[in-house]
Amino acid sequence: MKLWDKGFSTDKKIDQFTVGNDRELDLVLAKYDVIASKAHAKMLGKIGLLNDAETEALINELNAIAKSIEEGSFTIEDSFEDMHSKIEFLLTEKLGDTGKKIHTARSRNDQVLVAMHLYLKDELNIIKSQTRVLFDLLLNLAETHKEVLLPGYTHLQIAMPSSFGLWFSAYAETLIDDLYFVEAAYKTANQNPLGSAAGYGSSFPIDRSFTTEEMGFETLKYNVVAAQMGRGKVEKATAFGMASIASTLSKLAMDICLYMSQNFDFISFPDELTTGSSIMPHKKNPDVFELVRAKCNKIQTVPNQLTLVINNLPSGYHRDLQLVKEIIVPALQDMKACLEILTFSLKEIKVNTNILEDPKYDYLFSVDTLNELVQGGMPFRDAYKKMGQEIESGNFKPKRDISHSHEGSLGNLCLGEIRAKMEKIT
Repeated sequence: MKLWDKGFSTDKKIDQFTVGNDRELDLVLAKYDVIASKAHAKMLGKIGLLNDAETEALINELNAIAKSIEEGSFTIEDSFEDMHSKIEFLLTEKLGDTGKKIHTARSRNDQVLVAMHLYLKDELNIIKSQTRVLFDLLLNLAETHKEVLLPGYTHLQIAMPSSFGLWFSAYAETLIDDLYFVEAAYKTANQNPLGSAAGYGSSFPIDRSFTTEEMGFETLKYNVVAAQMGRGKVEKATAFGMASIASTLSKLAMDICLYMSQNFDFISFPDELTTGSSIMPHKKNPDVFELVRAKCNKIQTVPNQLTLVINNLPSGYHRDLQLVKEIIVPALQDMKACLEILTFSLKEIKVNTNILEDPKYDYLFSVDTLNELVQGGMPFRDAYKKMGQEIESGNFKPKRDISHSHEGSLGNLCLGEIRAKMEKIT
C-alpha cells in the first residue's frame, strides 16, 4: 500500500531501492506520527471537515495504535511503504471511509516533517537531561578530589600544576557550552511545520495555530515553503548540538585512556569496567573509553554527512531528504549510549593521590617558584633568566607550597558559579 497509489504498480527493484530501510527507522518515529495524526484529526473536526463521531472514532483508533507502539507489537510489513501507509491502513481497516479521511489537508511531506520535529524535541530533551547528570557527577568529583594535584601538560610536555578538581570541573563547564548548541537545535525543532502539506500549503481552511498548541510547539513555522526547506536543516542543527557534546566526550575519553596507562598511572577503574587481552594476562584495557572516543568522533562527522546530502538542493521536496533519517536516528542512539556509559563508568573512577611525589614532576613548580621571586621585587625577565639557569645547572629547588587564588584556578574552582551557569540553561 502506498499513499500515492493511483492503481498501477512500480517495479519491485524500484520499490526496494526507494524504500530502503525506512520501515525500520519509521518504527522509531511511528509514535510521533500518531501524536501528529491525533492533533490533525482534532483540527479537521474543529473546522468541520470531520463530524464529532468521526473525530472521536479516529482519536480512539489512534490511541489503540499508540498503545501497540508502546507495547512493541506495532509492525510495518514489507507490503507497506512506511509508517504513514501502515497507520492509515489500520484506520481504514477499522473505520472504513472515516479512516480514509485522515489524510485530508496534509501530505506525507509535512507528516514526516512534523514527526521528526516531535521526535527530535524528545531526543534533545533526553540528551540535555543525560548531559546534566554527567555534569553533576563531574562537579561532585571535582569537589571530592579538589586537593589532589595533577600534572598539567602543554605540547604533551610537563607544564604546570593542575588538580583533579580543575580536570573534572573543566569538562563539566565545557558541557555547558555544548548545551548552548543543543538549545539552539531545540529552538529550531520547536516550530510546527504541519499544514505546510507538500510545501505549498492547502486550499482547505486549516487551523495551524490549533495543531501547534495541541502538539506543544512553541510556535509555527509560518511560511509553508520555509517549513519544507527546514527538512534536513532541523536534523543538521541537532547534529551540531550532538557534535559539540561529542567533541567534549571524545577528549575526556582520550584523557582517561592516557591517564590509565602505566606511563601516567593517574587514575584506575575496577576490573569489571576494563577488558583483558587474549594472550597478555596482565592487561586491563580501557575498551569502553576507546569506543566512546570512536563513537563520538563518528558523531562529529554527522553535520558534514547531512551537509553533503542536503547542500544546494533547490526549494521544494526532493527524495534525497529521505536519507537524513538513516544518518540522524542512529547518531542520536550513539550519543545517548555514550553519555550513559561515561556516567556509569566515571562513578567508579579512582584517583592516584601521590602523583607529584615523583621527582620528574619537580619542574611543574618552576613558574610558581619564579613568581615568588617576582613578588619579592625581582623583575620578571631577570627572575625568568635566573630560574632557567638553575634548571640548566641542576640546582633548581621547587616551591611546592603553591597558592592559586584567582577565579577558576586550582585554589578557587568556582564550582558554585559553574553550577549556576548550568542551572540557567537547564
